[in-house]
Amino acid sequence: MAQRTKCLAVCSAGARFELAEVILDELRSNEVLVEIHATGICHTDIACADGKLPVKFPCILGHEGAGVVIQKGQDVQNISIGAKVLLSYNFCGSCSQCASHCPAYCEKLLPMNFGGRRLDRSATVTLPGGKEVFANFFGQSSFARLAVVSKSSVVEVPDDTPLELFAPLGCGIQTGAGAVLNSLNVSSGSSVAVFGVGSVGLSAIMAAKMRGAQTIIAVDLQPSRLKLALDIGATHALVGNDGDVVQQIRSICQPHNRVAFALDCSGAVPVIENMIDSLATRGRAVSVGAPDATKRVSMNVFSHLTLGRQYVGCHQGDSIASEMIPFLIERQREGLFPLEKLISYYNLDQSHQALEDVKNGKTIKPVLRWR
Repeated sequence: MAQRTKCLAVCSAGARFELAEVILDELRSNEVLVEIHATGICHTDIACADGKLPVKFPCILGHEGAGVVIQKGQDVQNISIGAKVLLSYNFCGSCSQCASHCPAYCEKLLPMNFGGRRLDRSATVTLPGGKEVFANFFGQSSFARLAVVSKSSVVEVPDDTPLELFAPLGCGIQTGAGAVLNSLNVSSGSSVAVFGVGSVGLSAIMAAKMRGAQTIIAVDLQPSRLKLALDIGATHALVGNDGDVVQQIRSICQPHNRVAFALDCSGAVPVIENMIDSLATRGRAVSVGAPDATKRVSMNVFSHLTLGRQYVGCHQGDSIASEMIPFLIERQREGLFPLEKLISYYNLDQSHQALEDVKNGKTIKPVLRWR
């Protein structure tokens, strides 16, 4: 039967998140009802709320949820009622990309994560008066006390898992770590440059250290973030607007004169171009930060082909959430992935402060507590 719950909703582009009562639709056979305990706040949530990404209003965002399963549909076999779960991106499981073990590139990725409804166009959430709410965000819309969640978005975790700590693994953290471990496949003893060290970039730095990279260069505009980057594994820190960053990287990476692997988390076109220019022969670079959809990057094609450089895109760090999330939990417990150094916690009545702190760069990864 349908249930009422409280959520943080945005009623128009640029409006504040406000606590609202909504009605959840009855579960479909491939869905679970999750009692949300914590939700990570991501820049994608803010971009959607500001109208910079294609969503409709009113909407319920949130795509780094963590909680406990309290109901499940009849076709949900491998998820237990009462289980602790972390929530990630949604995928169909049957297209050619999913069949090739690449669910991050599911052919139905956009409608299943940004469509606001189920694939059959039915709504998962309505207002008490019956008006449809744009929800089902990443198959979850976890800025809520209760969420109807697609089974594909669910990763069951052990009972002793601290949900508040690991809630952010579902998107930003696995994106940064996965970009290094999967997309770039950074090798031991190599050199890595990370442009933009928010939560995604810092996760990449921790992963590069896990892989045994010898030189790990952090590039950012904020000294406080560079200090944290050095604390968790970077060997060098460069202020992005202080001199010629490409030349500084070349000076650090002797005798090869350039960096073997590079990652951009900023989405800024000049930064992406600097990243490509800093690559060594047969170097590999990846973008995870998204610029405006109209932006284009310029590169010297002759140098790119004669040096055998590679520049690729990346979604979710090429991660399979059911594999990456347990892996990162274990690495954190071993002290190899100190995720706790990135997180600040906020109670529900501090949600506006949490969002402002993200926008102003005062916090790396805010986590909103629902309990």
